[in-house]
Amino acid sequence: MTFKEQVNSLLQAALEQREDLFLVSLTISEANKIQIIIDGDNGVSIQDCIDVSRAVEHNLDREEVDFELEVASYGALTAFSLPRQFAKNKGRNVAVLQTNGEKFEAVIAEVTTENVTFTWSVREPKPIGKGKHTVEKTLTLPYDEIKSATVIIVF
Repeated sequence: MTFKEQVNSLLQAALEQREDLFLVSLTISEANKIQIIIDGDNGVSIQDCIDVSRAVEHNLDREEVDFELEVASYGALTAFSLPRQFAKNKGRNVAVLQTNGEKFEAVIAEVTTENVTFTWSVREPKPIGKGKHTVEKTLTLPYDEIKSATVIIVF
């Protein structure tokens, strides 16, 4: 078993113990720097990162392979990379960039295994007469048409 396979196996075993946590990315550099980024359905605490780190580190032998380990939570301003992250953020405002280059801000209304439905309000000219009225918009996109989506944090 290669070093990467061993790390991946230990990581999967640790995440099986915590079904609310999930892996966003695992990278191992040529110099054996292990970077693990996790997210959770209910967020990620420092203790969650510590637990995952210990589950991996305590089962690797530094006498065999010298390595550096970093476990972090998914950043609040980082674009989603997994469908599960859309589900976790259902009801929140997001900035979306489509693969065709179009951008919009909306609320995540529905999430399925195939696509995401967004809703937002926009002011448009009235069809008859002067002035504007508010129109509710809805757009359903498959995941492969979403280049990036990031939570909009409002203070």
